[in-house]
Amino acid sequence: MSGEHTRKYSGLAMALHWLVALAVIVSWLITQWADTAATREARLEIMGNHFALGVLIWLAVLLRFVHRLRTPPPPSNPAYSEGERALAKLAHLLIYALLLTMPLVGWFAMSKYGSSISVFGMVEIPPLPLEPDPETAAAVFERHALAGKVLLVAIALHILASLKHTIIDGDGNIFRMLPFDKSG
Repeated sequence: MSGEHTRKYSGLAMALHWLVALAVIVSWLITQWADTAATREARLEIMGNHFALGVLIWLAVLLRFVHRLRTPPPPSNPAYSEGERALAKLAHLLIYALLLTMPLVGWFAMSKYGSSISVFGMVEIPPLPLEPDPETAAAVFERHALAGKVLLVAIALHILASLKHTIIDGDGNIFRMLPFDKSG
């Protein structure tokens, strides 16, 4: 690879990155599946899995964020322009911000319905002490869904940038987050 720069992320960073990536995809698929439910009750049951997964995503992202603060990521390729570095930082910040706030917004909205969140029947997260207001809850969930679309676009751009650096630039960038490459 020309200009190879593949110093690795830590094993924990890699594991959390891919765990969160998979969980976000599954969470999005759950919402798509819920939209096809035959009844409101079936939709709510399916969405219960989305809510539970949201809690787990939040915990994993929080752990990933704390780990990133304590174990800084490997430096980016010095051949990248200042603009590329700035865009990468902005994209990571946006993705982290959305992954950390979206579950909290979902919890707020569920609380406005007066509902708790069951994490796969193992833990029950009580609603926040808020006055129930279904209209506000519905409006908040609409914004939550919009934030989800922004998140998917940001993730797609993140993937495209990584593929651009790896395939077009030939710098092996994607292998920094993959455990099976021996070059890091």
